[in-house]
Amino acid sequence: MKNTVLTFAKAKKEKTKVSMLTAYDYSTAKLINDAGINSILVGDSLGNVMLGYEDTISVTMEDMIHHTKAVSRGAKDALVVADMPFMSYQTSVYDAVVNAGRLMKEGRANAVKLEGGREVCPQIKAIVEAGIPVCAHIGLTPQSINALGGNKVQGKTEAAARKLLEDALAVQEAGAFAVVIEAVPEKLAALITEKLDIVTIGIGAGNGCDGQVLVYQDMLGMFSDFTPRFVKKYASLGELMTAAFQQYDEEVKSAAFPAAEHTYKMDDDVIEKLY
Repeated sequence: MKNTVLTFAKAKKEKTKVSMLTAYDYSTAKLINDAGINSILVGDSLGNVMLGYEDTISVTMEDMIHHTKAVSRGAKDALVVADMPFMSYQTSVYDAVVNAGRLMKEGRANAVKLEGGREVCPQIKAIVEAGIPVCAHIGLTPQSINALGGNKVQGKTEAAARKLLEDALAVQEAGAFAVVIEAVPEKLAALITEKLDIVTIGIGAGNGCDGQVLVYQDMLGMFSDFTPRFVKKYASLGELMTAAFQQYDEEVKSAAFPAAEHTYKMDDDVIEKLY
């Protein structure tokens, strides 16, 4: 069964958890989909884990559309949510609706995600009114990393915590069907989850959220540039991949690969006529 925004609403009502992972290509999306994950986020984190940027700011609309197209082909049941990249929605409500529409029409996403609280509510409202589901994102917002002064936990003071709660209520009022809460103290995220009627998806926000999201390369040990504290490594595929690549390199150079079972045959009399 295809996961939709109604799946998320039902999960909130029935107090059941929802799962989300990132993906950026067809093969990975298909594996994640077949595992039963509720939603796939085509995150602008692709800037880090796929394109090698130091941050997400350099990611373009063309990047997001390209990768979302691939994921959408592999995710038959999972709800595909595409990140709106930096400056694709901050400039105006008009730009926000146009670019959200491109992610849906060209990328074949099922929903879009954008960062921010009250300041982006006009964009959220307009996008939703255009018939496009929106997932909000509060707390640590990577596109604002320069303004925030780095990857820091958000909402630790009373004023900051109150602002996050107000932002969460505002994006819900604007029409978001879910909100990602990133790098926020567990108790605050749990309070926000209790106050909201929409699903909260935590990443570094504790177990009190309605669901969780991780970057798949992080949870599989495939990305080693940095590992946030909130990441649990479910496998060490990076080490296995490196070992396999090294074995391949050795076998190619020693002529152990390809072996007889990896090659095609032909009659000797045919090849002899060519000499």
